[in-house]
Amino acid sequence: MAAARGTKSSRSTLEIIARFPPVPVTRFVPLAAAGAAALGVIFGSSHFFSLLLIAISAGTGACLRRWLAGISSNLFVQPLCAALLAGAIGAIAVRLQLSSAMRLIAVCPCMILVPGPHLLNGALDLARARIGLGVSRIAYAGVIILMICTGLLTGLSVGNVSLPLSAPSYPVPFGYDVIAAGVAVAAYGTFFAMPWRMLPIPVAIGMLAHATRWGMISLAGASVEIGALAACFVVGIIVTLIVDRLRLPFAAVAFASVVSLIPGVFLFRMAGGFIDLVTLGDRASAGILLRTIADGTTAMLIILAMVIGLILPKMCIEHFYPPSPASRARTYPRRRLRTGWRP
Repeated sequence: MAAARGTKSSRSTLEIIARFPPVPVTRFVPLAAAGAAALGVIFGSSHFFSLLLIAISAGTGACLRRWLAGISSNLFVQPLCAALLAGAIGAIAVRLQLSSAMRLIAVCPCMILVPGPHLLNGALDLARARIGLGVSRIAYAGVIILMICTGLLTGLSVGNVSLPLSAPSYPVPFGYDVIAAGVAVAAYGTFFAMPWRMLPIPVAIGMLAHATRWGMISLAGASVEIGALAACFVVGIIVTLIVDRLRLPFAAVAFASVVSLIPGVFLFRMAGGFIDLVTLGDRASAGILLRTIADGTTAMLIILAMVIGLILPKMCIEHFYPPSPASRARTYPRRRLRTGWRP
């Protein structure tokens, strides 16, 4: 009886939370545009017009997502259509020679669609032997990523354009990198309806994480995988220490702080490489295959480094200093109901 009452109470609480209104369009669209442009800065775009095209693409995609949410309950239509729009805008930019940063114009609006918290929660579940729940979450995130890749490549194919197999790397000044990371974190926090007063927490953590990554790569000469591991390790320690005190969800805050580290470029180039292999068939060169494998391997290693860096500190700290279940049960649902935050 007690278990049944607890289940019923939990469901009623979730139903109340689900009825909270979404983030206003006046906040959702501008921050989606700003977040995508910030990712463009992080990945080396220094031209104002390229950043403007990225912002227009992401902002238009945000409007499209909000409109689709009102007419369809399908969870995969929104990322598919938003990525399709981003790919089409990127293809148009190439055909009209509007910008040389086509890869970023097409990819950055898609990177903000990646469902990172589901990947992190799924990894945490697998690490704690909750196999069914972990596999379900990762499978759900995988389908969303598949929809993003499908929409992006389909949009690019409208203009008979493909993602380049290799991407040039441009050094980003420390100040630009850290500030852009803060903007990207604020944008992702908006997607989870995070109240304004809570945004400074993940923004500050995300800027510190990017400063750590920049130092590891630019000063210590580490690889992008090691840089992501170090940044996420710092985030994992800090977030684990503060989320229980502030009654915040770990996955949403942690991923919002490191959203700009997601290897979306490598994932999308890997998908494009597979399309080229299928299209060319026997005419495909060994270089295409090797670069596709390299992109996929790099993406998987970065994601693995991020997951380890985020969840290892959490598991170790909670093993030695477990949070108080009574305190969490007493205050955490009230905080969510009071703020309207739907992580």
